[in-house]
Amino acid sequence: MIRWLLWLLAGALLGGIVHLVAVLILPRTATQDAYTRLSPIAPVNTVAAVPQPSPQNEAMPFMDPAFATAVCRYDISERPLKLTAPVIAAYTSVSFYTRRGVAYYAINDRAAGRRVIELDLMTSAQRAQLPEDEEVTAADRLIVESPTATGLILLRTLAPEPGLMPVAHGALEKATCRLLEQQQPAPAR
Repeated sequence: MIRWLLWLLAGALLGGIVHLVAVLILPRTATQDAYTRLSPIAPVNTVAAVPQPSPQNEAMPFMDPAFATAVCRYDISERPLKLTAPVIAAYTSVSFYTRRGVAYYAINDRAAGRRVIELDLMTSAQRAQLPEDEEVTAADRLIVESPTATGLILLRTLAPEPGLMPVAHGALEKATCRLLEQQQPAPAR
C-alpha cells in the first residue's frame, strides 16, 4: 500500500513540474503573440487602427466590439517617443505593454484630467539623460519609463451606442505616436 502511495505521489509531483515548466516556457516560445499579429497592420512608431472584430475575424483575442481600438508598435531604442491621444466624452484609455505582452502602465481620460492624453515614453537610460529643468514640473510633463525598448501601446475609445462608433474612430485617427527630436545635452555648470 505504501509503495502505491509513493508512486502516486511521485507521479503527481512529476506532473506538477511538467505543468509548471510548460506554463512558464510556452509564452516565450509562442510565435503568434500580439506584437507579431499586429505587425502587418501597424508600422513601427505610428498609430494604426485595429479592424473592428467580427465573429469570423479578430486581430486580437477577446476584443470588445463596443470599443474602437488603435495600436502603436513602438521602438524607442534610439530616441524617446511622444504620444498624444484625444479624449472623447464616453471613455478613452491608453495601455502600455512590453514586447512579450506584460502590461506596465495604463492611463484613462479620468486620470489624465485633460482633453488630450499626452506623454513621453522612454527607457530609464534616456530619462537619466534628460536635462533637469526647474521650470518644467512633473505635472507639466508626464513621462512613462518603458522596461523594454520595443512594445505596444493600445488606445481604446468607447462607443456607448453603435451610432457613436464613427466618433470613437475619429478620435483615434487624431492620435499620434512619433519619436521625439534629438535633445541637446544640458550645459555644464
